[in-house]
Amino acid sequence: MPRRLARFVLIAAAIALAVVSSAKAPAPDAARTLSVGGASIQLAFDPSAFSAGAGPIVEWAQRSAYIVAGYYGRFPAARATVRIVAEPGGGVHGGKTFANPDGFIRVTAGREVSDAQLRADWVLVHEMTHLALPEVGEAHAWLSEGIAVYVEGVARVQAGNRSETDVWAEELRAMPRGLPAAGDRGLDRTHSWGRTYWGGAMFCLMADVEIRRRTQLHFGLQDALRAVQRASGGLAAEWPIERVLRTGDDAVGSRTLEDLYAEMRDTPVTPDLMTLWRQLGIEPEGDTVRLSDAAPLAAVRRAIMHPPSAAAAQPSGE
Repeated sequence: MPRRLARFVLIAAAIALAVVSSAKAPAPDAARTLSVGGASIQLAFDPSAFSAGAGPIVEWAQRSAYIVAGYYGRFPAARATVRIVAEPGGGVHGGKTFANPDGFIRVTAGREVSDAQLRADWVLVHEMTHLALPEVGEAHAWLSEGIAVYVEGVARVQAGNRSETDVWAEELRAMPRGLPAAGDRGLDRTHSWGRTYWGGAMFCLMADVEIRRRTQLHFGLQDALRAVQRASGGLAAEWPIERVLRTGDDAVGSRTLEDLYAEMRDTPVTPDLMTLWRQLGIEPEGDTVRLSDAAPLAAVRRAIMHPPSAAAAQPSGE
């Protein structure tokens, strides 16, 4: 089944499920419209389903949208719908993002979710980040998921919603799950959970560091991803991965993304992550990390966690 047809089938199924569910429960209030950086985001949920009421849910959605808009310089879709479904328990449980052709995000949260849990949530930022990348196909899901994992942490630090030490500590704990295991055949040909999510995030970290090194800190992965979103319009488009990487490289004046992809696409590359983190000035310290500005790549680490300057160059033709 073609990818775009498959997405329409999934969306139709979700709509059908919503119709069936509506026969068993009170209909949700009329969708609220959030305006974020010129984008229109329809927020649909039943306030009575959540013990905290509507306020924290709306603030969570708006905060997440502003975090993503801050990273990309704009919200990555002109129009999007966020459907929030209540489930038993607390916390935010998971989400899924579709293009239909506008963005459609379905996320589940516990009926007892607290304001503190919503403020600490990563799920909705992760899902909204998916709206910024064109559809690249199942073989390259590692790029889509890896970007969402990597960008979530950086974007939240830039917005003041998460600490830098927390993000680096999570990477030290979790990113080794993305390293190749026995029988690995490269990112395009190995589709385990660890390689898809953390292997993709590892690609992003390595690309971000190398772009900043090659451009003497003038550009980073954030500039490349902004250019891809501007040129493509995001998830509603279907691009081959080569076009995505070339567009990002053109924006920063390097071949970093294309070179790294050629190296890792069908070969099990095992980088020395601990050495890289030490060069960035990130040292394990119990359950957290200590940041050192005396490390050789400390300036690169600081640049990653700060947004691009307003003077950052636009891609060709813009």
